[in-house]
Amino acid sequence: MSKLVIVGTVAFDAIETPFGKTDKILGGAATYIGLSASNFNVDSAAVSVVGGDFPQDYLDLLKNRNIDIEGIEIVNEGKTFFWSGKYHNDMNSRDTLVTELNVLEHFNPVVPDSYKDSDVVMLGNLHPLVQQGVLDQMSKKPKLAILDTMNFWMDIALDDLLSVIKNVDVITINDEEARQLSGEYSLVVAARKIHEMGPKYVVIKKGEHGALLFHNGNVFYAPALPLEEVFDPTGAGDTFAGGFAGYLAKTGDFSFENMKTAVIYGSTLASFCVEKFGTERMQNLTDKEIYKRLDQFKSLTQFDIELT
Repeated sequence: MSKLVIVGTVAFDAIETPFGKTDKILGGAATYIGLSASNFNVDSAAVSVVGGDFPQDYLDLLKNRNIDIEGIEIVNEGKTFFWSGKYHNDMNSRDTLVTELNVLEHFNPVVPDSYKDSDVVMLGNLHPLVQQGVLDQMSKKPKLAILDTMNFWMDIALDDLLSVIKNVDVITINDEEARQLSGEYSLVVAARKIHEMGPKYVVIKKGEHGALLFHNGNVFYAPALPLEEVFDPTGAGDTFAGGFAGYLAKTGDFSFENMKTAVIYGSTLASFCVEKFGTERMQNLTDKEIYKRLDQFKSLTQFDIELT
């Protein structure tokens, strides 16, 4: 089994959707990625920063899911990163109401010594220089480096982003971000241009419309499972990334064929995330529930056809 390093935010979120609203709850990219990856019993570590206001119960939750928290710096005199957002009725678009960087503003990640030889590195959505800083700390080149980013970094730190993209194997972004990064509307052409920037694999997330995996002219599509109820899309993309990275770390097989399965696992776990507010659904997810939903995915996508 490969070791997995996860870098990203551990944060507070306050969320409002058409189905209700929350006060400050547990959030952050590294949190969602870690909880998702923990379903594969991988040896993982989270690298992040929180303030003195961050509850010990939340740290214990991560530890109890076998996520090493040595790399989570606690700045006792500081405040934890906070984000608040309100989703529109279509649940695909949202307005950011509050963003307080707090301790994240001066965050310098420190990878624990015991994880500097990790085979898989999952770079959550942070400033590209922070992402590169993690790669620079690794004692050997990871077998698989996965990067997630967003249009904000394309707007304010494009050169830094392009620099770190050269050093990763997989990039995961949504369709809007893929179009912005590549300057192309067609996702097939966009993926090809992003592939030329460095990554061997390009994963384009399309929310409720699934995800696309591109590699050397080959394309794989995984639909999103149709759900009766979607309460909160927050963290779904990070949960997808955690399932994707966790499965690959568990199997140690980084071929295109195995990445297809990783995409399915990522989509499956993301389908649970949206069923409750924040991380609530991911905290007590069971193997039985996951396997049942994987079977639903199989039924959704498999068919026999006679070509004549």
